[in-house]
Amino acid sequence: MKKAILLSDWERIKYVYSPEVLEILSRESELDRGYYTHEDLKNDPEKFKNTEIIFSTWGMPALTEDEISEFFPKLECLFYAAGSVQRFARPFLNKGVKVFSAWAANGIPVAEYTVSQILLANKGFFRHSYLLKNQRHGEYEPLKKIYPGNYNANVGLIGCGMIGSLVSEMLKNYKLNVYVYDPYLSDEKAEKLNVIKCTLEEIFSECDVVSNHLPDIASTKKLIKYDHFKSMKPYATFINTGRGAQLDESELAAALSERPDLTAILDVTVNEPPLSDSPFYTLPNCILTPHIAGSLSKEVVRMSEYMADEFIRYKNGEKCLYEVDMKMLETMA
Repeated sequence: MKKAILLSDWERIKYVYSPEVLEILSRESELDRGYYTHEDLKNDPEKFKNTEIIFSTWGMPALTEDEISEFFPKLECLFYAAGSVQRFARPFLNKGVKVFSAWAANGIPVAEYTVSQILLANKGFFRHSYLLKNQRHGEYEPLKKIYPGNYNANVGLIGCGMIGSLVSEMLKNYKLNVYVYDPYLSDEKAEKLNVIKCTLEEIFSECDVVSNHLPDIASTKKLIKYDHFKSMKPYATFINTGRGAQLDESELAAALSERPDLTAILDVTVNEPPLSDSPFYTLPNCILTPHIAGSLSKEVVRMSEYMADEFIRYKNGEKCLYEVDMKMLETMA
């Protein structure tokens, strides 16, 4: 039996790892049912010398290679029941420790959120709601013939990694034309997803809804600019569930101010929540949600279930599905 520990603070462990999942892990490994933090590792390093498996989630400490060698000389794998591992994975990989992430589980609610917003945006839901609530009755009737609805509308996805691919798959159920900008998207995958490859400029100028799913890496910082927003079709919508840093927020705010017909749905911003003087609070065509697209409430347990299943595959010598390597870190969120 592999010796395993839970590495994060107890509130996060309790939130993500259900009693049922902990029972599975206890049955399949020699799991220490306590929980441990970075401070615990430093205070009693000898306690963890025989640890072979780490189960973690949000709050996973970023350890140096020297700390990994000191605390976990026998460590084989880290199973991370959450999404991005960019913050801490490289030292583990450099030490030969396998890293697994529940990015696919975390991507499901993001894709579901995105698809729901796309469908509502194509119906003009946000603009119509604002006008009706403000008793501007003469203005919304003409818009019923301007917003495209969900038949032959153009939807643009920026990035086609795990989440962008899930969104594409879900949109197959609708009569929509899906355009994708992703330099890494192969022709074969585009054909399988039934999407049209195009440039970033074409995405913004041709699509009724544009949704950002870029990975949070250096090359994507402020990639989306003022000219992209200004080129959008009349009454188009921009959705961001990626990261706020991938666009210049001041330029988006300027475009929204100049183009009141546009709508922005922002689940992520550079500062979360936005700073108190952010124009996003007062622009009527900006919809803010507090980073709820990803896993929350009961949805978070799916992430630990994915990692429990992955551990069992690893333990049984079967093909694993969610291992992260150095090459993947170059492009994944």
